[in-house]
Amino acid sequence: MAKGARGAGGAARGRPDPAPNGGPEPPDEANRIIEAALARLARDGWRRLSLAAVADEAGLPILRVYRSFRSKQAILDRLMRRIDETVLADPPPVEDDERPRDRLFDLLMRRFDALRPYKPALAVLRRELTGDPASALCVAAALLRSMRWMLEASDIMTGGVRGALAIRLTAAAYLATMRVWRRDDAPDQGQTMAALDAKLRRVERWLTPARTQTGNSGRATA
Repeated sequence: MAKGARGAGGAARGRPDPAPNGGPEPPDEANRIIEAALARLARDGWRRLSLAAVADEAGLPILRVYRSFRSKQAILDRLMRRIDETVLADPPPVEDDERPRDRLFDLLMRRFDALRPYKPALAVLRRELTGDPASALCVAAALLRSMRWMLEASDIMTGGVRGALAIRLTAAAYLATMRVWRRDDAPDQGQTMAALDAKLRRVERWLTPARTQTGNSGRATA
């Protein structure tokens, strides 16, 4: 496939077909609870979502939900971690002449692929989190953590002031692209790829390859 932008007409390298449950994890009890919470969220909304309703949706005693998750926010956090694990479990191979932005593009498109089954729930969440600042802060913290890992996997510096800025700029690019992704129902996700490519090009100068920060000791410097 063509190297470089991979944008408007390209395809992200090595992207697997999205699994029905958003990732390759076995359908253990925690995943069952997450799936139940997202299904209920899509129907009833975030504000009306209760852990008792999640237990009912999952067909489990509420004690089993309590043992896995202590709050609704914890379920969202675990979903974010599960998406991270899906992306990081099988990243595309590094190519010698690859730019960090290209690799980051591939990883972020994998995130969108993994999230595709949850578009209805995420649309509801986006609308309702504005009325729940505490939950919004939890989601924002989880997003920054996820973006840090996407940059780490792309061999992009995350330390120091420049690294912190790269994390935040990547998160902003990802969220801006998500607005396009929510409306993009095409199998090839062409509009999403074009939007993400454009957003990453705008912040590329802040995406410093970590390997260029390696000193004589072989340890990365901030």
